[in-house]
Amino acid sequence: MALLRSAAAVSGMTLVSRVLGFVRDIMVAAALGAGPVADAFVTAFQFPNLFRRLFAEGAFNAAFVPMFSRRLGAGDADHARSFAEEALSLLLAWLVGLTALALAAMPWVVYVLAPGFSAEIATRVVGWLTGAGLPASFDTVVGTPAAEDGKFALTVAYARVLFPYLAFVSLVALYSGILNATGRFAVAAAAPILLNVFAIAALSFAAWSEVAAGDALVWGVLVSGLAQLLLVVRAAGKAGYALRLRAPRLTPDARRFLKLMVPGVIAGGITQINIVVGGAIASFQDGARAFLYYADRVYQFPLGLIGVAIGIVLLPDIARRLGQGDETGAVRIQNRACEFAMLLTLPAAFALATLSLPVVRTLFERGNFDAADAAATAAALAVYAVGLPAFVLIKVFQPAYFAREDTRTPMRYAGWSVAVNIAVSLALFPVLGHVGIAAATVVASALNAGLLLLTLTRRGGFSPDERLKRRLPRLLLASVLMAGAVGLAALWPGDWGGLGGAGRAGALAALVAAGVGLYAGLALLLRAADVGELKASLKRRPRPPASPSA
Repeated sequence: MALLRSAAAVSGMTLVSRVLGFVRDIMVAAALGAGPVADAFVTAFQFPNLFRRLFAEGAFNAAFVPMFSRRLGAGDADHARSFAEEALSLLLAWLVGLTALALAAMPWVVYVLAPGFSAEIATRVVGWLTGAGLPASFDTVVGTPAAEDGKFALTVAYARVLFPYLAFVSLVALYSGILNATGRFAVAAAAPILLNVFAIAALSFAAWSEVAAGDALVWGVLVSGLAQLLLVVRAAGKAGYALRLRAPRLTPDARRFLKLMVPGVIAGGITQINIVVGGAIASFQDGARAFLYYADRVYQFPLGLIGVAIGIVLLPDIARRLGQGDETGAVRIQNRACEFAMLLTLPAAFALATLSLPVVRTLFERGNFDAADAAATAAALAVYAVGLPAFVLIKVFQPAYFAREDTRTPMRYAGWSVAVNIAVSLALFPVLGHVGIAAATVVASALNAGLLLLTLTRRGGFSPDERLKRRLPRLLLASVLMAGAVGLAALWPGDWGGLGGAGRAGALAALVAAGVGLYAGLALLLRAADVGELKASLKRRPRPPASPSA
């Protein structure tokens, strides 16, 4: 199965990126902790993260890749190149206008993303909610307003530096789409590595200079965007797609592209939209944005390795099959994608939920990030871990809609999901604080994944085959048994805080290794996986032909 081999290539580069991302976040936690500067950076950093996931993993893939792949699949490389140049011109024009508008209106943008950072708004809202007769626990969760005038101003300053990053990362998405559609997944997947390399370098520079860590970090992120763009532009040129700049024109292809992309912005980035909503509510609790950020960074590790990687590879594969009239093949590849995703996601979810505190303490508890911060972050991580299968299944099922050039159905379900997320967040936040926001994100994502599955099945785009129905319960059983074993083993070190940094790292590494080995053995024993099938899936497939150079 070429899907697995291509996904493995993406996952390999994503693994390097996420490991370096952990190094970056360990340094961020040590330098900034979970205080006002951390809250300001996390909020401003939401811009590049949000747009990277919306475009590189969502809307752009949803609109551009199926159209580009169909033209390649039809053997019309010149038409594919022309369409890519039209998309580039439209995207660049939109980015220039949006960036200029956002820089001018940034204080109002921050009011939307983090209203609790405004002392006036926070005081009014908290006072109104307290007077509305909320439970007594509300005071212990939110307490005094989290806002500080300095934090709001710092967030605006950081966001103005980071917002132009979206122009770079959106253009990276276009060139990455070309590379992915032509079977060159590795370079596109490697681009985010540069973000972490530059961020680590910036934090290291700050540690040895008089420059504030937050200031160095935001400029490092911005420069990394340009480096990523240069990398993919060079790779696309070598593949025969050195695109020319044109004047923007609304050709039939361009209109179709825009028609698909607008709802794809919502559908492809629903998890991120839910996180934005939760973050706005969390801004009324001191440190909550930072707690959710650090927890998000941990669960994004398996999500990126599994869900995002499969989604990136699955979309052009299904689009090509449908373009050739192979509906049966599209359903079959969807089954194998679900099986492979759950093979890796279920154990990751159970293990993260069980080991959330040891993981957070090992990764982040040092410098300005103390044991109380670790406990608060671990609570959110445990909840996010429960939702990991839903997060991944959204990435697995959405490509089936996008490949059929249907972005409206996922958009509709995304809207319902956002409504549920807001309602549950508002209901749980006064009682559970930031943990309630994490729970609302999980509930909303589970609803979205369920609706996508039901509708796709009803339309005939997916039908669980016998192999999938036989193996899923066995994977679930193997995951539960493994999590129970590592959970008991995690009690052995006793007080993880007394182990020290090296001791915690060693104990966690031993637990992870034991868990991986135990799960692999159980999966094979229960016949939930087959070694021969996995080896066969890694065989190389031929790439689509490159476009002739212009």
